[in-house]
Amino acid sequence: MLNKLRVFVYGTLKPGEFNYNCYCAGKVLEAQKAIALGKLFSLPVGYPAMTSGNEPVRGCLLTFENDEILTALDSLENYDPQRPSAENHYNRQKIETFDATSQSLGLAWAYLMTFEQVQQLGGTWLPEGDWRSCTQLQ
Repeated sequence: MLNKLRVFVYGTLKPGEFNYNCYCAGKVLEAQKAIALGKLFSLPVGYPAMTSGNEPVRGCLLTFENDEILTALDSLENYDPQRPSAENHYNRQKIETFDATSQSLGLAWAYLMTFEQVQQLGGTWLPEGDWRSCTQLQ
């Protein structure tokens, strides 16, 4: 039996956002709203970044049939496990996810950025922990 793969997404890979159709549509077995602890920033380049932290970040837990999707997602997020973490744009890490009532949904992969990278890119903290693209706001 193949192991299902779970990825916590909080930006352009969320259903309805611009990278979901290219990378996830037709491959997701289940999508459910989820929360992870961290700190969320909006970057001037048009997408968000999550760092380590203790604040709720609202996103979506996507379940895939297997880990084949990681090759495409790693490429999108400019992550290479063979590179030193400082050379990656994002780093893929396993983090705990929760539902709206704070019950654990278990571990999932997520792409996180360092706080230093967020500062260099001019990130703006989103205290509500929820990112939507400009197209979603119209």
